[in-house]
Amino acid sequence: MSVPSDQDRHPNPIDLHVGARIRMRRKILGVSQERLAEDLGLTFQQVQKYERGANRVSASKLYEIARSLQSSVAYFFEGLADPTDATGVSETGSEQFVHDFLMTPEGLELAGLFPKISRPKVRRRILDLVRSMAEETAPDSDD
Repeated sequence: MSVPSDQDRHPNPIDLHVGARIRMRRKILGVSQERLAEDLGLTFQQVQKYERGANRVSASKLYEIARSLQSSVAYFFEGLADPTDATGVSETGSEQFVHDFLMTPEGLELAGLFPKISRPKVRRRILDLVRSMAEETAPDSDD
């Protein structure tokens, strides 16, 4: 049995998920990788590796990350299938959609800024604009 080379190894999907949740929580709070790393006694490169899923986060480090980012440890596992559920079903379609949206830099920024718009009429106009732009780029169903 041969040992896989670094090129053959891919991050574990759970490590990718936990890393993405660390990144999302950090960004929601407006915390830089440098600040989180300093709080944890790490280099910012180590935080980058955690966020990419390249390095696995130990239980004790995840606990420290949760403390630093003011969240529960369970937060980092939200959206994963329950390991005791034999079906393996995780998020609903809408939950996955929200997760995917918030994992993009633009989605995260929009989600942070949109609630700051206090005038409902302006929020409605922005929604109408985005809706019309999405309709323009969507493929025609008549073709």
